[in-house]
Amino acid sequence: MYLPTGKELIDPFKILEDADIRAGYSVADFGCGTLGHYVFPAARLVGKEGKVYAIDILKSVLSGIESRMKIEGAQNVITLWGDLERVGGVKLPSESLDMGLLINNLFLSKQQGEMVRECVRMVKHGGVFVMADWKPSGATFGPPPATRVSMEVGKALATAAGLTIVKDIVPGPYHWGFVCVKP
Repeated sequence: MYLPTGKELIDPFKILEDADIRAGYSVADFGCGTLGHYVFPAARLVGKEGKVYAIDILKSVLSGIESRMKIEGAQNVITLWGDLERVGGVKLPSESLDMGLLINNLFLSKQQGEMVRECVRMVKHGGVFVMADWKPSGATFGPPPATRVSMEVGKALATAAGLTIVKDIVPGPYHWGFVCVKP
């Protein structure tokens, strides 16, 4: 069986373009993962005036990002350890980001409401928040279906955190997604 990878599964550039990322933005990828699938595309798109925070609870993940930063010469990426499941668990000031990305992380958490609130806390009023995750069904690979979260649950979490959903996006064949604004 052929298992798709990378941009075939979920295209980071498409997500960032759908979210209207701009040069000079301050962006955080919450739960960035070892490869920085969104970190490095975002870093390229925000340019040298912008910055991208790669945030994760696993120090080994952050080490992987730091290695890739050196290889790619990405000087606008900042790694930051943080606990997304606790409000105040990330040492970034409230309302300091133009854009926050929470992609492929809801299925990992038992404290999804706290996670979304902590991520939203750091986004400025008028800032953008993007959420995407695995569809509950349709892929025989990826996380166990019992752990996956529906788009409706994701939207309920976003609105409970005070966000306004502005549009749905199609990040890939096996994922749902949407873009929000923090009023």
